Amino acid sequence: QVRLVESGGGLVQAGGSLRLSCAASGRTASSYAMGWFRQAPGKERAFVAAISSSGGFTNYADSVKGRFTISRDNAKNTVYLQMNSPKPEDTAVYYCAGDRTPWVVDPARLRPASWGQGTQVTVSS
Repeated sequence: QVRLVESGGGLVQAGGSLRLSCAASGRTASSYAMGWFRQAPGKERAFVAAISSSGGFTNYADSVKGRFTISRDNAKNTVYLQMNSPKPEDTAVYYCAGDRTPWVVDPARLRPASWGQGTQVTVSS
């Protein structure tokens, strides 16, 4: 089982930037496809972005495409979410997730085996 720990959340002004990190522990962490999800108050958890184990494939929700970038450093067992030009509607708890299938980036096919505890992102207007 891979353990995931998010960090980097906080308060950011709209139009600014913020980078979230997800540190993974476990021998097989680098073989997992990884994703970011978010949950705003009163709403269901929603897909944000995903990246394959090699980093060669990525996928984004339409709402963040062109503003957010997912990346990974397998030498550090860490996945990142660079948030540029965030908007108040991006305010949510952001969760990192890992899927044992290395190449899956389609949110309809993601079946995370591991979840982090979440990190709060608040975007002020």
